[in-house]
Amino acid sequence: MITPFGEGALLVELETTEAAQALAASLRADPIAGVTASVPGLISVLVEVEPGVEGVNPELADRIARLDMSGVHGRYRTIPVVYGGEHGPDLDEVAALCGLSPGEVIERHAATELRVLFIGFAPGFAYLGDLPPELHVPRLDTPRTRTPAGSVAVAGSMTGIYPADLPGGWRIIGRTPLTLFDPRRDPPAYLAPGDTVRFEPMKDGA
Repeated sequence: MITPFGEGALLVELETTEAAQALAASLRADPIAGVTASVPGLISVLVEVEPGVEGVNPELADRIARLDMSGVHGRYRTIPVVYGGEHGPDLDEVAALCGLSPGEVIERHAATELRVLFIGFAPGFAYLGDLPPELHVPRLDTPRTRTPAGSVAVAGSMTGIYPADLPGGWRIIGRTPLTLFDPRRDPPAYLAPGDTVRFEPMKDGA
């Protein structure tokens, strides 16, 4: 489904995350005339269009009909994490909510290959999924006013990594020393939609 989104964009709703990533990748590689940007969501793509340009909708519909998702893949990223303690203040509570020990939460979190579903909320904030059902927990009742940069957190079926000091309501189980977003880097974001991520436990100070 393609619907207007404000004065200068179209919202394309698709059936899967893979389709959204494939369409965004296709528009980046072979832009439709008048399209200036494409931003994939979980199962949608926001397509920004130059003012006054016509004929984009039929082109988009044709592109969707011809989508090739066989080439939808990203990089493999291993992210070191210090779990628990001052770096993961919510780990014990997450373990209690899940009926697991903190060590079991760490083991299962680090054993799961996750996919970057989309980027949002803040530059470089990657939504990673899906966590195994036994690690699904609700957001905090009261969000923090400051979540430290590098915090690895869980909420619902997803994991997120805070790229900067930000407010947030996800439960923090660890922290990575990696810089997730640097405007001086090309590209600035360390993770991109379609990347596969695996977390690797590390000792504090390692």
